[in-house]
Amino acid sequence: MLAVKDLMTKDVFTLRELDTLRTARSMMSLARIRHIPIVSENMDFKGLVTHRDILDATLSRFADVDKETQDELDLGIPIRELMRTDVHVVSPEAPLHDAIETLLTHKYGCLPVLDKGKLVGIITEADFLKLTLRLMDTLSAQGIEI
Repeated sequence: MLAVKDLMTKDVFTLRELDTLRTARSMMSLARIRHIPIVSENMDFKGLVTHRDILDATLSRFADVDKETQDELDLGIPIRELMRTDVHVVSPEAPLHDAIETLLTHKYGCLPVLDKGKLVGIITEADFLKLTLRLMDTLSAQGIEI
């Protein structure tokens, strides 16, 4: 049976609590990610910032604020002000079935993967989509059409 460790992303983009909203926004844009775990220097998990959190902290485009002004404002907002701390997490040894069930039940986009409180990876909806595609390709190669 597959475990979370078999599918999770191990090289995770992370931030620290004192990093700014601007840094988070830039990281999400450049790395094309929607979730950033917040960790201490020794990788103790502190919380999570999501794309939705970033959008919630953004002034509306209807407020007629230019990008430079938004960037300036973002520099003054530490991530600890936005991050969620009530985050469901998963062990690397947990069955994939349990992780999928948690994502579906709670409508989460990701689960940080922790081992003894330390961040060791992240598992996202996209990881499960990639797995589904691989399984479909395997079945198709065996002549089983889906």
